[in-house]
Amino acid sequence: MGEAISLFARFITAPRAIWQGMAPVPGQRVYFANHSSNGDFVLIWTVLPAPLRRQTRPVAALDYWLTSPLRAFIGRDVFKAVLIDRRPEARTADPVEQMVEALDHGSSLIIFPEGKRNNSDDRLLAFKSGLYHLACCRPAVDLVPVWIANLNKVMPKGEIIPVPLICTLTFGAPLHLLPDEPKDAFLARASTALFALSHEPKG
Repeated sequence: MGEAISLFARFITAPRAIWQGMAPVPGQRVYFANHSSNGDFVLIWTVLPAPLRRQTRPVAALDYWLTSPLRAFIGRDVFKAVLIDRRPEARTADPVEQMVEALDHGSSLIIFPEGKRNNSDDRLLAFKSGLYHLACCRPAVDLVPVWIANLNKVMPKGEIIPVPLICTLTFGAPLHLLPDEPKDAFLARASTALFALSHEPKG
């Protein structure tokens, strides 16, 4: 089922991966990306080489992916998503602990630090603190920025039929938390590194 979804994504978007700051070699990573569509994590998962794809799990909103049996099957059973409850008053598990547990079991992760889909005119929203806390807990894990271009145009909000359009995913150089680096400084550095990938690479 995962491969079928991946083939459909390739048919609609013809995604192109640009490994600008790193090579797609084996290793545990946290891929953090801009978030403009519910298909974002599918596209990242699709362009990863098969060995990386098999170990990579998206971090996704439980309150979205468990709203119907089909979504639950795709998110939980097909992609083995780490499902995070965005409702503090309702959650029974700490989101950072859930992500750390997945890393400790050998998984790589796909996360979206903006915390929600960006439907504003701003190209990137302020980052939530989860990426920082994850970096504090597992500082040796590579944090890889990934800029996704055009996917929000493939499936505009409110539309049912996707518009075929080439999407690019630019992978930047890995980041790590610096010794004694404050939270705000780290999040600003990570956001800047991600936003820098939104510009077409030279060459």
